[in-house]
Parts: sequence; structure tokens; C-alpha cells
Amino acid sequence: MPDLRVRALQLLTRREYSRAALRSKLAAHAESEEELTAVLDTLQAERLLSDQRYAAARVMARGSRYGDARLRQELRQQGVADAEIAAALPEAGDEGERCRQVWQRKFAALPMTPEERAKQLRFLQYRGFSGAAIRRVLRGDDES
Repeated sequence: MPDLRVRALQLLTRREYSRAALRSKLAAHAESEEELTAVLDTLQAERLLSDQRYAAARVMARGSRYGDARLRQELRQQGVADAEIAAALPEAGDEGERCRQVWQRKFAALPMTPEERAKQLRFLQYRGFSGAAIRRVLRGDDES
């Protein structure tokens, strides 16, 4: 168990992990499932492992490039609960403004043809922005 805890702490000193991600990283090194669960529970009790902190860090790191839907999907894949995702997403800022910034960096000009519009729409959808935010950007609303 001490060896597993040391390995977990080494991972956590580099960056935040969700409980599910840390579990998968440590699973190969654990002697039993009970040992792994005990180490993770201890780390959570000591506040060294926190899904809330992981979600907030992930949203802050990737929020400037991706929309809420994409961030939500990535966090769910890492095993973060919906309540913690909902608490972390507002930290990324206004989705419409982020969408405008991403669009500005990539395209900078409103589409002139239906093909250009479709290309820009697909790009922003892939990035996980909502339909409302994309429509505002592509209509040129709120130009700043």
C-alpha cells in the first residue's frame, strides 16, 4: 500500500487527475481492488485527489479553445460527475464570447458563400459550441 500511495502522489504532483483516471493509472500496480480503493479514498479524504479541482483545472486549461458541450463530454469520459461538471463550466466564461474568439482566430471574416458558412459552422460544432453561440457569431451579432 505505501508503494501505491507513493506512486499516486508522484502522479498527482505533476497534474490533477480525476478519481477514475487515477484509478486506471494505478490499477496495474495495485495488489488488489480493495487496496486501490483504500488509497483513493485516503487521498480524497486528505483532499489530495478531487474531481471538482480536476474539472476546474481542465475547464480553465481548455475552455478558451472549446465549447461547453466538448468540455462536458471530455469530463464525463474522465469519470467526473455531472454535478461537478456543472459547477466547473461557468469558470470557462461566456460560451458566446469564447466561440467568437475561436472563430476570429481561425477565420476572421464572415462567410460569403454557403460552402464557407458550412465549413465555419462545422468547425465550431466540432469544437463543441452551442448552436445559439454559433448562430450569433456567423450572423455577425455583437461585433466588438
